Amino acid sequence: MRFVDIVKEYLFNSTIHGVKFIADESYHVAERAFWIVCVIVSWIGSALLIEASLEAFRTSAISFVVETSYRDWNTKFPAVVVCEMRNMERIQAVADDLWGPDHDFAMEEVLNEISYFRGESYHTLNECGGEDTTENCFFSNFSSYARLVRSSCEDTLEECYWNDKPFDCCKYFQPMETELGLCYAVNSLQTSAKNPLKIDMISNKYTGPGKLRISVLTEALIYTLGEEDVPNLITPKSEVLLIDYYISYKRQISIKDIENDPETKQVSVEQRKCRFPDENILDVHAYYSYSACSVQCRKDKQLKTCNCTNHLMPNSDPAQRCDMAGLVCLNTNYEELTIVIPSWSTGKRGVVCDCLPSCTEVDIAIVHDWRESIFNPEKRYSTIEIELSALPTERYKRNVVRGRLDLVVSVGGTTGLFVGASLLSFVEIIYYFTIRPYGTVFMRKIRTRLHQHQHQ
Repeated sequence: MRFVDIVKEYLFNSTIHGVKFIADESYHVAERAFWIVCVIVSWIGSALLIEASLEAFRTSAISFVVETSYRDWNTKFPAVVVCEMRNMERIQAVADDLWGPDHDFAMEEVLNEISYFRGESYHTLNECGGEDTTENCFFSNFSSYARLVRSSCEDTLEECYWNDKPFDCCKYFQPMETELGLCYAVNSLQTSAKNPLKIDMISNKYTGPGKLRISVLTEALIYTLGEEDVPNLITPKSEVLLIDYYISYKRQISIKDIENDPETKQVSVEQRKCRFPDENILDVHAYYSYSACSVQCRKDKQLKTCNCTNHLMPNSDPAQRCDMAGLVCLNTNYEELTIVIPSWSTGKRGVVCDCLPSCTEVDIAIVHDWRESIFNPEKRYSTIEIELSALPTERYKRNVVRGRLDLVVSVGGTTGLFVGASLLSFVEIIYYFTIRPYGTVFMRKIRTRLHQHQHQ
């Protein structure tokens, strides 16, 4: 069967509108030319609208609005993370155990710098990084020395209250490995515990604004974060409480949550421009967040630049942790390895991180801070009270305005309007150019045989 015959048969029988007039030779040439133009224009119009629908689906599938129906909301209290910042008594005790009471006191500064590593190692390199090293220097296995110094939860926290009701601090404040070292967190997804216990820290119109009060026994940094976020080196200092002894701190915060349409997860990451915590592509933390991604960026940059990572980097292979030579490299390239810069920045040293925000990140704002002195000659401690200034009156809502079904309906409506086609119309094309020619040849052979049989 000739290809021209196949094309004519398809055009005569196609359910796509207009094409049968092109193949019908009983029409005048001008009429057939008219229908050719009409069909071409219809297909071009259909293609343009389909392209516009695909582009809208790729770039405008999500809308971001503000909701104000706050009376029906349950607001989760943010994660609170306590990271020890310094403990000179502990450092002195560990140094005495390691090297005796007559040790070189410069080694205490080295222990302090290693245990609370923040990217630079001035004292460590001065004492142990050159040719003339201080007695008792150590040159590797820094994480072990850090673990000796860092305080346990019981030595860090006591007297915890939620809405003035006491709870066991270390039962709910779980250990969290961070690039700042071992911290303790409540309400966080990123803790090391496999099945962490959680307090029902919910605020609504029945409970009123929530309030957390804790006593801290060491100098520490207090972070107030979303449940998927982690403390890191680039957390703005204005958002961190620096805790010292004999001071009572009180911080009021406001919260704006993000509510996601249930269909949001069906939209690709590129379209919604965010990741859910369980859509993790990182190895430093178990759940995705922008802050966790920035930690991953610094880890990758450290491996690329120094062929090792700092000894406090979470979930790092012990074989990849820096020795003294690596510590020298990290210190030399401090700015390049620590500061995060945008990809369009020029002339600045730093890490370029192509990190998307979390789809569930919470907007936490500081409303007011108070502090006053306290004194207890029997014990050194500080108290921290973090509370919602008021119940939220707004929250963000991420809605899906162009889902996959919307795209199918849009494309189907466009092809139906312009060319009168359906899904089966495109199946016809495959049928007439593959199966149908063989069927026609086969039926002709059968008819020929029947005709010959009748004449015999």
